[in-house]
Amino acid sequence: MELCDLSAYELAALIRKREVSAVEALESTLKRIEQVEGRNGSLDAGAITPEDEKKVHAFITQTEEIARAQAEAVDQKIAAGEIPGPLAGVPYTVKDIFNVKGTLSTAGSKILNNYTAPYTATPVERMQKAGAVMVGKVNLDEFTHGSSSESSAYQPAPRNPWDPSKVPGGSSGGSTAAVAAGMGQISLGTDTGGSIRQPAAFCGVVGLKPTYGRVSRYGLIAFGSSLDCPGPVTRNVTDAALALNAIAGRDPRDSTAVTVPVPDYTATLEAGVKGLRIGLSPDFFKIQYFDHETGEMKEEPISDEIKRGVEEAADRLSEMGARIVENVPMPHTKYGIPTYFVISRVEVASNLHRFDGVKYGHRTEVPVDDLREMYRRTRAEGFGAQPKLRILMGMYVSAAQYSEQYYQRALKVRSLIRSDFDAIYDPDGDYRLDALLTPATPTPAFGFGDVYGDTVLMQYADQFTVTANHAGVPGLSLMGGLSKDRLPLGLQLLGRDYDEATLLRIGRAFEIATEDAAWRKEKPAVLQGL
Repeated sequence: MELCDLSAYELAALIRKREVSAVEALESTLKRIEQVEGRNGSLDAGAITPEDEKKVHAFITQTEEIARAQAEAVDQKIAAGEIPGPLAGVPYTVKDIFNVKGTLSTAGSKILNNYTAPYTATPVERMQKAGAVMVGKVNLDEFTHGSSSESSAYQPAPRNPWDPSKVPGGSSGGSTAAVAAGMGQISLGTDTGGSIRQPAAFCGVVGLKPTYGRVSRYGLIAFGSSLDCPGPVTRNVTDAALALNAIAGRDPRDSTAVTVPVPDYTATLEAGVKGLRIGLSPDFFKIQYFDHETGEMKEEPISDEIKRGVEEAADRLSEMGARIVENVPMPHTKYGIPTYFVISRVEVASNLHRFDGVKYGHRTEVPVDDLREMYRRTRAEGFGAQPKLRILMGMYVSAAQYSEQYYQRALKVRSLIRSDFDAIYDPDGDYRLDALLTPATPTPAFGFGDVYGDTVLMQYADQFTVTANHAGVPGLSLMGGLSKDRLPLGLQLLGRDYDEATLLRIGRAFEIATEDAAWRKEKPAVLQGL
């Protein structure tokens, strides 16, 4: 096994014991990148070639020079007898929505194609402090607007390592593709409506959305400020716990970062699930949507393979001593996507107004007569279709004459979604759950171009993940098997505020229960034959 295929916790232990060096671990990762990455995303990629269609294309920017300096520093600390950090020498990537000092920080948009960040985001700082080694900035949907990573201005877009003809999900598609393909044990992503958990499900890796405020948003280029949650993407639950240990905690630079104490998330990983109450809700086994022609609510069942995977996971956990509570009502789940459409668009319209060609980023070179025309031309040239659509919708639904009809109503529905979670976790209520077990996505990964361009249909890939963002609760996505087409099937665990430890404990128990499963031994297509 190559060093790049080891888990983060295994690799860090070997490096601390001086059985391998951080530089050797980095060299293994750089070799893997050379084998499977192909072209990095760029603004002038030209036509996609048949060779491109076989590669992963996770990166926008590789930071080999930074990585070598960090790896050498870790080895020097170990040689001097110093403590190098719990993630000593572990290669990782950063979704290019985080500012990292001295690097191109694009948010996947042309409007930031020349922006070099003057400071580093708190989660990245904390990964560096833990001894991790940053190998690059990875691609994403433009400003995180999408669920497939196809909307990035930097092409070729990331592809799914299990089948490069399929999307990796989004918006953290570059993060999940990089981890699945062995191009770094950890990636930092962000989750606004499911943007860590949905692509993690598509790529067969672990994705953790912490409780809102558990991880600082300082240095994150904002999409929806009341929804955005930085979190880790890893290959297993133990690595997710280690990464959350590193990045969680209060931050005086972020007023939304909570002061709730951070436990050691690895401490209870092996505690098992005996006595835990885990719920199943019928509201998560169907897609419910409004028919725009009739105005009626319609519904369709989820993929049989995914439903069966969730039921089998529940059976495994039950065998390990968990109490499975069925028919848990989550009646406002069906309103999660319409509510997200309104709230996220209002917030993004506000957040994207800062990109005007004056302070930083792209500025039109066309001669203009006044400042207003410069704004207009800069934004027309710099923003892609998705940011433009979301700005327009956000301004429309927040306008004085429509705010009560759309935005204020969406905020009320958001409160109802939160009340669903409060009811099922209430220790004196009817259900008294420790976690809710659901599908992560309605289907396995879909093909390139199958959904792209239909903003509404694309958004429904996040129906099972978005409610956690509305409610602020934590969520964990992990692989639950393979489809008949050998594509990952994703499970999701949703928990109580600041109780990521229980989700990780359940996820680890499921890993143990399935460690001998045949699908655990299969590799993504891009790694076969290496």
